[in-house]
Formats: sequence, structure tokens, C-alpha cells
Amino acid sequence: MRPPDKVRTTAITSAVIALSLASATGAAHAQTVPLTNVVQIASGWAHTCAIVGAGAVKCWGTNFNGALGDGTTSDRSTPVDVIGLQAGVTALALGSAHSCALTAAGAVKCWGSNWAGELGDGTQVQRLVPVDVIGLGAGVKAISAGADHTCAITATNRVMCWGYNAWGQLGDGTRQSRPSPVLLETVAGVEAITAGLDFTCVLGTGSVACWGSGVHLYPTAVAGLEAGVRSIDAGARHACATMTNNTVKCWGTNSSGELGDGTTMPRSAPVDVVGLGGAVQVARSGNGYSCALIDTGDIECWGANFYGTLGNGMVQDSLAPVPVVDLSGALAFDASDTHACAVTSAHGAVCWGDDFYGQLGNAMTTQRLTPVDVVGIGAVGAVSMGFAHTCALTAASTVACWGSNYSGQLGDGTTVRRLVPTEVATLGTGVQAVASGHHHSCAIDAAGGVQCWGENLYGQLGDGGTSDHATPAPVSTLGSDNLAVATGWSHSCAITSTGGVKCWGNNGSGQLGDGSMTQRETPVDVIGLASGVRALAVGEFHSCALLQAGGMKCWGDNWDGELGTGVIGPEQTTPVDVPGLTSGVHAISARSFMTCAVTDAGAAKCWGYGIVGDGNPDGSSPTPVAVAGLSSGVVAITQGALHVCAQLVDGVRCWGRNDFGQLGDGSRETRLVPTDVVGLGGPVEAVSAGSQHTCALMATGALKCWGSNAAGQVGDGTAEGIPLPQTVVVPGDPIFSNGFE
Repeated sequence: MRPPDKVRTTAITSAVIALSLASATGAAHAQTVPLTNVVQIASGWAHTCAIVGAGAVKCWGTNFNGALGDGTTSDRSTPVDVIGLQAGVTALALGSAHSCALTAAGAVKCWGSNWAGELGDGTQVQRLVPVDVIGLGAGVKAISAGADHTCAITATNRVMCWGYNAWGQLGDGTRQSRPSPVLLETVAGVEAITAGLDFTCVLGTGSVACWGSGVHLYPTAVAGLEAGVRSIDAGARHACATMTNNTVKCWGTNSSGELGDGTTMPRSAPVDVVGLGGAVQVARSGNGYSCALIDTGDIECWGANFYGTLGNGMVQDSLAPVPVVDLSGALAFDASDTHACAVTSAHGAVCWGDDFYGQLGNAMTTQRLTPVDVVGIGAVGAVSMGFAHTCALTAASTVACWGSNYSGQLGDGTTVRRLVPTEVATLGTGVQAVASGHHHSCAIDAAGGVQCWGENLYGQLGDGGTSDHATPAPVSTLGSDNLAVATGWSHSCAITSTGGVKCWGNNGSGQLGDGSMTQRETPVDVIGLASGVRALAVGEFHSCALLQAGGMKCWGDNWDGELGTGVIGPEQTTPVDVPGLTSGVHAISARSFMTCAVTDAGAAKCWGYGIVGDGNPDGSSPTPVAVAGLSSGVVAITQGALHVCAQLVDGVRCWGRNDFGQLGDGSRETRLVPTDVVGLGGPVEAVSAGSQHTCALMATGALKCWGSNAAGQVGDGTAEGIPLPQTVVVPGDPIFSNGFE
């Protein structure tokens, strides 16, 4: 019998789909794919960093001084995670060989070179991972980094600076370098700040003041910019201001035409940039060149072009703005000494210019005169959905999870909801498979052992107790070399090395198959299935096995006809045959109170409680019925709480409840027969359904999800439910390109 405190409408379990075309335990292969979900990008002398997803930081390029923050000094030609900054970062500032981040709490952290105290930690010791800046643990509004100095705007709109000061760039009236922040007594009401090679400028109430370059030791007003300034940005030895009338003015050195006035004459007062192709949203200044993002989404650059920083396919300097080619719809950009980068309309990242240290992030070290994609690393993997969380097998054979986490089902040691994937660190590498239940998850580790985490009220973690675990714990007595794992609402099952089946957890409906209805906190044998099992599918309170010979057996709850025997009830505490499916079965799926199968001929059949897809408004059936329009061409099938999706050779079709857009057809209307998922944009490798959301693995290696997203289970970095496919944000961009489990 069922536990009395559970109701049908909230039920959810994990479906495990057997796919002959793809194995979740297959070997991983590396591939380069574009970095996605980029929020902000920043460029240093020869390194680059980006904020992705919910505030994680990734860096690439030169790392001689530890400016990438990954704990090493090894150069990187693709993005790597900055240690300790996996979430919550809102802004970046990069110097020549150091980097700084501003967190959502207003704290400043820096890493890399520290020869002049530019990290602000009170020392001159190089740091390979982020360290706190003294006195700036909260309330900071903005940061900016020069070559070897750094500045911040405090909670009270004052300015503090630290680091190298031989040219007066700290603005404290001296030329003494400072290893910790000093307050500028003569400036207040600051709205924005920018640091150049050896000078600094601030914006306040529409006017600009600058200091440094060996000329001014204190902030001094810039003539001609007493009002009407929207933003400012400093290059090596020049600066530009974006005006409220959407024009740009620049001043300083001009040997390469970086002021954009059509000459090479230096200017001590701002001059207009001429020839821009539209209203300017923001301007940036690099080393001897400048760029502007205009209202069309195009970027135009001018000045020095020795490294190809103008992005126009040439290396000749330009005294007037020229468009960056093959780039439109840019959302943001940054310019540094030797290269420039932009955030694209799809929240990808592109870079151009010098790449000697890998600063373009495209897995190469070749100079590029036009934009190239910043890449991540993709590989074979698997994905499994629970009630409101998702777990995935990543490129490095690790596990990452996202979504709801109140029982610790994400395995990251916390109970904090995650809007983007977070690594289950204690599993390590070499993970072979992952499966997500209602509020728990399990994985097969490198040795073939099974580890589980999350909710454990009914002993579904298999560790001999009933206490929840926020990190993985080994399943007792199961041993190694297990072949598969499947998770239900409150029970779990595994295929052992001999091809037999063992189950553990809730057994109120006989779903463990041991001939009893006794809860088990450790694995027990399923009677009659000591060998010969190819795949498992676990529903709410029932379980099914696909045999090597192609037959199908089920056991457990049958009060909704989910065992397919043609009758309603009673429970079956040992496996029974599904009539009509004793051979010729290719794949199976179970969830809630319904079961489905795909035949060798590619036909889909479903039975149990729910909308089985035959067009009947009643929907339910105690015997297998053909799904309308799916008599052939079905590769695999997957189920949510009250919806079903089929992977076809030419797309994905879903049916059932659609309150949250989980059918992916752009509506929220219930469908009694299969309807096409729209907007996938290409061939699909595999499909998997959660309670009220669905994910598809694209042939390109992209992972797209849709439907309910209140707990972040769609993984797009938001909590907004969308009835159309959205690209998942994945740390390190592991791509899941060969099957769901």
C-alpha cells in the first residue's frame, strides 16, 4: 500500500531510459564548444575573465603571476574556474597581471601579481587564488584596475585606491605605493571610476576629474567635461567619455589615432570622435586604440591595430572608427592592451587580437584579426531529472546538479537552491552514471560502487539509516562494478555486475521485489532477477526491468494498472510479465503511476494512470495501448509527473499536462496526443523529463530544457518558467552529447 501522506498530483520519480544507441557509461571525448551564458567580460594585458551564470568567474590567458586564480601559474587557452568564486560575483577589474572581483555583498577580492601591493591585502606576496582586500568586505559599489594599481567606490561614494603609485595614480598626494587601500580625502560623490596605465579618473554628477601620469597627485577637473558625461573609460595613456547625448569625447596621447579625431595630435582637453555610425551606448579604451558599442549592437574601433585589436581583418592603424566584422547584436565588451572581447546577443563570448598567451580563449594561441568564439570543453555524458532538480554527468566524468536542494539532493554539502549546475565535488572523477529521484540522487562512481545523497526518510540512500545526506554516501553491501542505477520517489534499484537487480528504500507497495512490503535501508535481491537484466525503470511505487532477451517484467503498486497486467490491483511483491511485451522491447520508461515501452519496431506503448497518448480524454489504461501517431520512428521515451515525451529520429513529441510549458510547444495547453517540441533548432540525441520540466540533448552537444523553473531546474540561470527550449548553463561548459539516464 502507499504511504498515506502522499498525493498523486505531487508525485515524481526518476525515469531511466535504456538507449541502445547511447550508453551513459560510454567513454568521454573532448570537444570545443562556445562558452555560454556570459554576463560580463573583462580584459587584462594578456588574460581575460568572464562572469557566467549566477556569478561564477572563469579566466584564461597568461598566468605567470597567478592572474587566472586557479591555484597555478600555468597559461590557459580555454576558460578555467577561479577558485572560490563559483557564484555571487557582480563585477570584474583586470590589471596587467592581477585580477579583482566585486561580490554581490560588496566585498572585493583580488589575485595574481602583487609586487606593488595591487591586491590590497597588506602584503606584496603573489596570490594564486582570491584574497580579501583589507577593509573592503562589504558595501563597495564599483572597482577598476590599472596596470599595477586598483581603486574602488565605497558605500558612501568615496574613493579608495591601492598598489603602485610612482606616477601619483592613487591620488593621495604622494608617490608612495600602498599595499592596502587609502582614502582619497579630496573627492566625494563619485558615481563611476576607471583606472588607466598610470592614472585614474572618476565621474561625479556628470563631471570628470583625473589624477596621475606624473602630472597631478590629487584629483583635478577635466576641462570641457564639467557636465553631460554618462560614463568614462581609461586606456593606457588616453581616456574617453561617453556623453549623455550619445557621442564620445577622448583626450590624451594620440600617436596611433586613438582619440578618433582624424589626427595623431595629442590633446590635453577632450575632442569629439568623428564618423561613428550610430548613437553610442558605451566606449572603451585600450592601449593606443578605442572602441564604442553603438545602438545597433555593432562595435566600432579606431587607433592602433598592430595586434588586430580593431577587429576589422587588418593590422593597419585607423584614424577613424571602423566596424568590427562578423559581430552584431553585442551586449557588452571590453578592450585591453593587446586584445578585445565582447558578450554576444546569445550570451556567448568572442575575442580578437593577440593570442600569444591564449587570451582569446579559443583553445589556440594564434592572433585573430576578427572575432572568434571563446570555448569551453564538451564531452559525452548523461542527465537525470528529479522532482525539481537535475543532475548531469560532465565532460570530466564528474557530476553537476542544479535546482531544488532542501534535502541536499544536489550533493554540494548545502541545502541551498542552485540556478546553474554545481559540482558534486566529493564524488571525484571517473563517475559512470547518475540518476535523480524525487528528492535524492545516486551515482555509480569510478569503481562501480553506488553512492547516494539527499532525502533518506525511507532508507532510499541505502546506507543503513534514514538520515538525509547533503553529500554522497556509499550504498551498503552493494559492492563494485555495478552496471546501472535507477531512482524512484522513495526507493532505488541497481543492476549488479552479474546482471541481477537489487533494490532498497520504501517498500509499502512491494516495489523492492523481495516478496515483502517491509522497508529496507540496505539493498535486497529482487526475486527471480539474479541475472539477465539490461535496463531498469522505476516509477512512484513500482519498478520494471528490461531483460536481455527483450522481455519486460514489473512489480510493486498496481492500483492504477501501472504493471500492465490488464487488471487494477493488487500489488505484486515479485516481478510479473507484462502481457504482449514478453519480447521485442527496445526501451522502457516509468514514472509516477504510468509505464511506457518502445518496441523494436520503433512503436510507443503506454499504460497506467495519466494521459497515455491515445487521444482518449480518460487517458488511463491497465493494458498497453498504442500512442497515437507513434507507430514507428520512436527511439526512446521519457515521463514526467503527468506528461510524456518521445524522442523520434526526426525530433521530439510530447503529450499530457502542460501547466508549466513542459511539453515545449510554446503553450500551456494539455495535449491528449503527441505534439511537436518547437525551437530545438536541430537533431536531438536524447530526451529526459522531470516532474514538470523536460530536457533535450542536441546533436551539437548543447543541452536545452523547458517547463517549470521555480527551483532553477531548467538550469538557464533564472527561475522563470518558459514553454520553449532554453540553453542550460554548465560550469566549464561540459556538454552532454550521448544519452540521458
